[in-house]
Amino acid sequence: MNRVMMDLIREELEAGAAGVLCTVVEEVGSTPRSLGACMWVRPDGSILGTVGGGVLEYHVIQEALDMLAKGPEYRHFREALHCNGVAEGEAACGGELAVFLEVMGRERELVVFGAGHVGKAVAHIAAAAGFRVTVWDEREEFANPENIPWGRTVACPLDRIAEEGIRFHDRTFVVVATRGHALDAAVVKALEGTVTAYKGLIGSRKKIDVVRCNLIREGVAAAYLDGIFQPVGLPIRAETPEEIGVSVVAELIAVSRRGDLKNLRRALSEDGGFPIYPRFE
Repeated sequence: MNRVMMDLIREELEAGAAGVLCTVVEEVGSTPRSLGACMWVRPDGSILGTVGGGVLEYHVIQEALDMLAKGPEYRHFREALHCNGVAEGEAACGGELAVFLEVMGRERELVVFGAGHVGKAVAHIAAAAGFRVTVWDEREEFANPENIPWGRTVACPLDRIAEEGIRFHDRTFVVVATRGHALDAAVVKALEGTVTAYKGLIGSRKKIDVVRCNLIREGVAAAYLDGIFQPVGLPIRAETPEEIGVSVVAELIAVSRRGDLKNLRRALSEDGGFPIYPRFE
């Protein structure tokens, strides 16, 4: 795969698109493409690159579209390129190709706003659970690869996150856990109108009430604020940053698996109810 193709695929993935990367992994005899040749298949059937054209490529594209529609995430495809019985104008090499197909862009993504103790713990646990993680903070001394090696870090002013490649789509989960009320409110306001799978705000109920009241005074829609999980996390009496991270990521997994959060929260609170983060109440 050449650098231009790699960059184009990366741009599409960062924008939330999905596709199938098809790579020639074996060749026998005379074939139109050699080992390592790649093709990117988009959900609309358009392609980037080629694995040889003709009937073979058509079949590979159909396999890729089937994977995008029904799964699985990986598939090994093999086809002989016969000289006889091939339509005019099609490749007729007489060899055999094996192509490995991999669905990309379907991963759950998590963007954590805030690289403090709690944000760092959430990011670490989420990465271990299979989320593709990005952590943002205004402070470069916090948002850097040395401090957070398990995810991408972005250190910039809030109004420049798009320039730094942070994108939102229907597989993006967002957790807001910055260093203070004002910045939490600024992040929540900046996210109004973005399409995501989940938005959650960490903190005590008192803090969340303050943030909500301030945002409504600034004109942020109450309906938008009502759709934010607040406080984020399942009620497991978490106290340490790591325990809070577990409660938050458990909720993210439940949402991504379409779990019944209402009953789950009720079951965890059957002793009469208790705060999610007792230390912060």
